Amino acid sequence: MATDPYEVLGVPKTATDKQIRSAFVKLAKKSHPDLNPGDKQAEERFKAINAANDLLSDPEKRARFDRGEIDASGQEKAPEPPPGWGRYRQHAESPQGGFYGSSGFADEGDLGDIIEEMLRAQGRGGRRSRAGQDYQYRLTVPFLDAVRGGTQRLNLPEGGNLDVRIPVGLESGQTLRLRAKGAPGDPPGDALIEVEVAPHPYFRREGNDILCDLPVTVAEAMLGGKITVPTIGGTVAMNIPAGSETGTRLRLRGRGVPAHGGAAAGDAYVVLKLVLGGPDPSLEKFLRERQDAPAHNPRAGMEDAA
Repeated sequence: MATDPYEVLGVPKTATDKQIRSAFVKLAKKSHPDLNPGDKQAEERFKAINAANDLLSDPEKRARFDRGEIDASGQEKAPEPPPGWGRYRQHAESPQGGFYGSSGFADEGDLGDIIEEMLRAQGRGGRRSRAGQDYQYRLTVPFLDAVRGGTQRLNLPEGGNLDVRIPVGLESGQTLRLRAKGAPGDPPGDALIEVEVAPHPYFRREGNDILCDLPVTVAEAMLGGKITVPTIGGTVAMNIPAGSETGTRLRLRGRGVPAHGGAAAGDAYVVLKLVLGGPDPSLEKFLRERQDAPAHNPRAGMEDAA
């Protein structure tokens, strides 16, 4: 008997899936062992018909066969009956088979049901599913979105885009996984997005705390007072203690990275930076008059450092 699956089913190589299915059902009914008890040749024909249908109904196997990459048995494997064949053979050999009519053999109506069940079984488990490949991307996220959470749109190299949900407290180097957004398959692959957090002109992050360098005038540092400072949630008012120096840290509780993933909210720290602001004749006059007065030596002790 011909081993070419197209010849077995009697269809051309250009046959559609519908034509292949129709030919299989027609031939399977004629050669089914229930209608040919004791006929070994019919049984062999039925096996060959099933093997041919198994190969041609699988797009990947069919394409590889057409390219000459595998033979009719499929990668040098002996042809195996499709899923469910063993169960139907047991019915063919046992008088207790549930598909038998009163005469002990299946009638045409029962046989049609059997063939349909076999086709459904093939669809459920007869073909090996192949998982889709994961796709990898890089995404630069604005500082405030990474800290507070938000949504960013990722433009894909192959066209199209993905809307990416940014969780609160995201850091550079973390990878976001978008389920089923990779290559098609069963199951589809995922999109893996490595994140780079862009720097901010004013804020920087230390753990869950947010730091901000805040310029202050000489008068503000010497005399103290209330000023407005920026935070990731907007501006707030705070008091500067009199006599503050450059580098002084002032804390705003709970104004850092919001609570997330079991971590408590961080704090915001304002780091004072003294700015002279250019020449000031009146200030220069005052300092010259005080130049000879006893004053604090900020370099005391450094002479003996070496």
